[in-house]
Amino acid sequence: MLKLRRARVVELGPPGDAEQTMTVEIAGARRLAVCQIGLVGPCELGDEVIVNVEARDLALGSGGFDIVHVNLTRGLHGLGTDGAHVLKLNYTSLQHAVRTVEGPQMSVPLARPVAVLALHGQLAPVAWALARVGGANRLGYVQTAGGALPGGHSRVVRELRERGLLAGHLTAGPAFGGEGEAISTAGALHHGLRELGWDAAVCGPGPGIVGSDSALGHGGMAALDSAHCSLALGCRTLLVPRMSSGDPRPRHRGISHHTLTVLELLLEAVIVAVPRGVRAPRRPRLARHDWRATAIDLPAYAASGLPAQTMGRSLVADPLFFAAALAGGVALAGEAARELAA
Repeated sequence: MLKLRRARVVELGPPGDAEQTMTVEIAGARRLAVCQIGLVGPCELGDEVIVNVEARDLALGSGGFDIVHVNLTRGLHGLGTDGAHVLKLNYTSLQHAVRTVEGPQMSVPLARPVAVLALHGQLAPVAWALARVGGANRLGYVQTAGGALPGGHSRVVRELRERGLLAGHLTAGPAFGGEGEAISTAGALHHGLRELGWDAAVCGPGPGIVGSDSALGHGGMAALDSAHCSLALGCRTLLVPRMSSGDPRPRHRGISHHTLTVLELLLEAVIVAVPRGVRAPRRPRLARHDWRATAIDLPAYAASGLPAQTMGRSLVADPLFFAAALAGGVALAGEAARELAA
């Protein structure tokens, strides 16, 4: 059963196009809350709202806030989206109709490179490294399941779009709220690379991965599906490995078990770029992939002003995480340059 509570808006944060932050009061206690404007409309001071308090009460690191479920004061007159007929979040109380990007024609192979992310935190260093090296002018982002589903929740995407480091943002599958909506990851990649003219794509979850200590029960498994979609569409496919030198959990230090599991299960080989000095694993199911030791410039990224935090750890505290993502961006630039020159 949903953990819903009645609240009142007592303070508003800075305005946003897709997401609104605020403070709400529940039984005399003040709590941080977030409103997805595209779903439930904007809030104003004094509004009576119903909020979902589950994540805050569980003290989740990446979801430690309440979420507005409905605005009782001004949110009961929505008209939906004219002409839309495909539902996202279907068969839930938040189902809503969207116009989708998929067309009647399919053209493969796409002959463009796709980098598959393990974590949303890799997006900024991948995009920055690709732009710095050159080889691609238009990089698009496909947001998948595995982390936050609202497209408007990512400050990183907004900053990369403002800086011109991303050419577009599509939300696929259950993810919603991007600049275009796709029913599937394959449909999003096809639309971005074929119809929108992206030179390359980055495909991965939104912020806040779903985690557990099990081998298969985590949001990182979305990378397996994304890589298979990319391979099936004829794209040069790279997997950006999740690596860490500062994570306190042994299973994530070095190459994370999330990445190793995906590489074990993939039906075809992919490119895996790692920073120079990192050795490829010798196990046969891992060694079959195209491991590339890549030079990166960590100080230059640190000076870029782009996000340099992962799960509360700075670039200084966890340099390997950022080095691995930068290696992925350099390799992606190389593949894009090769495809454009062909």
